[in-house]
Amino acid sequence: MDHFLMPDDRTLHGHFSATRAPVLTVDPGDTVTVGTLDCWWSAGPHTGGHLPDRPRVSQYRADYGHALTGPVFIRGAGPGRTLSVRIDAVVPGGWGTTVAGGWPSPLNHRYGLEASGAVHAWTLDPVAMTGRNQLGHTVALRPFMGILGMPPAEPGEHSTIPPRVHGGNLDCRDLVAGSVLMLPIPVEGALFSVGDGHAAQGDGEVGGTAIECPMDQVTLTFDVLSDFPVTAPVARTAGAWLTLGLAATLDEAAFAALESMFTLMERIHGLARADALALASVVVDLRVTQIVNQIVGVHAVLPDGVLH
Repeated sequence: MDHFLMPDDRTLHGHFSATRAPVLTVDPGDTVTVGTLDCWWSAGPHTGGHLPDRPRVSQYRADYGHALTGPVFIRGAGPGRTLSVRIDAVVPGGWGTTVAGGWPSPLNHRYGLEASGAVHAWTLDPVAMTGRNQLGHTVALRPFMGILGMPPAEPGEHSTIPPRVHGGNLDCRDLVAGSVLMLPIPVEGALFSVGDGHAAQGDGEVGGTAIECPMDQVTLTFDVLSDFPVTAPVARTAGAWLTLGLAATLDEAAFAALESMFTLMERIHGLARADALALASVVVDLRVTQIVNQIVGVHAVLPDGVLH
């Protein structure tokens, strides 16, 4: 069955919370098409000047993080099971914004750009899949959602900024249409939300923002798996398996990604752990997912066809 959710008074929220009432209940196998705002709750394209100059939608609150649409309750989802999210389509709106520097942060301090920065306003063409900024630079678009996830089981409202093992602000640029994201479920019904659309981003998201944009269409198909346990995000893309590691440092995130990769290789190739390590050293790539979300990310990549 197909369902539709647009960003409005009922669906928009700026925290993760296990007590937030779902706006939609679906069955495994159902497809949900969602519209999203940009991460800043913008009411329209940036018109120049500093980031706070932009108009925001009326639903914005000062204590909110990213603009999320949802949550969706999936029947049969619960702790001990895995949520499978197939990303069927990601269609950006006609504009986006990249902000670099201009605010106090550890990264901007290192860059020497706390006091000054740049705002790039992009015009997006979702047919040609290109974006052009006001300086005349053109880039190829590869749209994906920065936030795909569920609330922690712990009570209270939780920030949208740090990613968690059950998803959230993963900012993994490989989660494009055609990918499947698998997450451990922390709460009954999953209470899945989506937001933080990116028209394009490099690995690392080194400036703190990508091309942040609203999405006209994000189509997701949900399933609940009882025979594929995961303890952290695992993804299947068109050409590879990915395991995502999250931690306070890149070293620890890399080890977390590798632990998940060893488990995956043991499962799908019938390997002992030592053999998985030996082969991973030959065929698995480590890539920095993002360094800007308080908790950093590394993903391990096992390309298709490298093991026979």
